[in-house]
Amino acid sequence: MELSNKEKMMSGVLYDACDKKLLKERLHAKDLCYKYNSIKVSNIKKRQKIIKKLFGKIGGVFNIESDFWCDYGYNIEIGDNFYVNHNCVMLDCAKIRFGNNVLIAPNCGFYTAAHPLDVNNRIKWLEFAHPITIGNNVWIGANTIVLPNVVIGDNVVIGAGSVVTKDIPSNSLAYGSPCRVIREIDNDKYFKNEDKNVE
Repeated sequence: MELSNKEKMMSGVLYDACDKKLLKERLHAKDLCYKYNSIKVSNIKKRQKIIKKLFGKIGGVFNIESDFWCDYGYNIEIGDNFYVNHNCVMLDCAKIRFGNNVLIAPNCGFYTAAHPLDVNNRIKWLEFAHPITIGNNVWIGANTIVLPNVVIGDNVVIGAGSVVTKDIPSNSLAYGSPCRVIREIDNDKYFKNEDKNVE
């Protein structure tokens, strides 16, 4: 039995992005995003209700500043203490998973979707998608782009303006375009220095 385009999308193989069912789901998600972005920021309960309806999995405390846009919503999973600053875009054709205590600065993008290099497939609106996984205690700096099939480990800091094309191991400071590990982060060292009031 042939896979549906949604099943192909979730399996990481080429699929037709113009499929009627997928288009309907995208329009539904974007209508919810539009509604979310139009609600007064002070109306926290109403805004959170939309995110809970939109996302596939929600942890505890979360705050997502407007504007926020995604493709489907149900492929986004967030942990506890999740914060996103303004102008975030998540193209969640595949899963985008965030751990606990994740901070995302303004103007960041998480893009699971990609297009074939072969022009004959590309002009047929065929595309494919691979997941993105973000660990616990991660801080992602402003204007960062995370591309498909990337895993960012726990306790990572991604510097502003980065384009993350490959996995970043836990306990790393990484930045650049393409993003690369600059050095390991020794949290014990920083906590000890803070206790001594030393930078």
